[in-house]
Amino acid sequence: MKSAAEELMPRLLPVESYDTEDIDPSQPPRNPQEYLRQVQKEASLCPDVVVAQIDPKKLKKKQTVNASISGCLSAPQGFSPSLTWQQQQVSKFSEVRQSVNKHRQHWEAQFLDDNVVMPKTEDEDGWKRFCLGENVCLGIQQKEDDNVNPGLDYVKTGFPPLLSIVSKLNQSTVSSVLEYLISWFEERDFVPLLGRWLYALLACLEKPLLPEAHSLIRQLARRCSAVRANLESEDDDRLSALNLMICIVARYFEQSDLADKE
Repeated sequence: MKSAAEELMPRLLPVESYDTEDIDPSQPPRNPQEYLRQVQKEASLCPDVVVAQIDPKKLKKKQTVNASISGCLSAPQGFSPSLTWQQQQVSKFSEVRQSVNKHRQHWEAQFLDDNVVMPKTEDEDGWKRFCLGENVCLGIQQKEDDNVNPGLDYVKTGFPPLLSIVSKLNQSTVSSVLEYLISWFEERDFVPLLGRWLYALLACLEKPLLPEAHSLIRQLARRCSAVRANLESEDDDRLSALNLMICIVARYFEQSDLADKE
């Protein structure tokens, strides 16, 4: 098992400082490493702002969901990360959340491009297509040429979770989109853009958790552990991403019964 933090696609998020000088803000990030670089680049250009306050009256009321007490499936031998690696990811995730919160007001005030039409909160199919793209939602295989510049057709490839987009989501929408994507994941395999959106939404999820959010993130960790249990190789590109999701839920959001143990 590789102990160093790796990229999400195909490896996990690095823990060292990022060089943001070569970041082109006009292009969507292709993986979580570039997403974090863009977060830092955008944040460095923003003045200090007051953290946005969420109006509780705007939160969508839902029926209380009882969280399951069952834990995650144990990882196959050699598939689980070390405690040191998990602590590094929690530290980096905490930094990302602080940056998003600090500059939320700035990005809330920015206008989106004309081609970015965000669905209504209750539009489940619309959000799945917005986040993952029609190709993934309809099971259409991408052509090799599509991978050269995946940002050419966001309708087909999905919109990346840019700060200018996720900063406009209130807690009700964050919770709803999480629910939609986790529901999609329950029936299908893990894909890289799903990982980027899950990471971004978790970074926007406020603590203390509402009951439905508590249930959702536990569901996510259990699903990740189930997919991981069926991987055939430690070199599978999905392994690092699945470990990261489990780590964030268990270690950052304090669901310790779901954590990977050394």
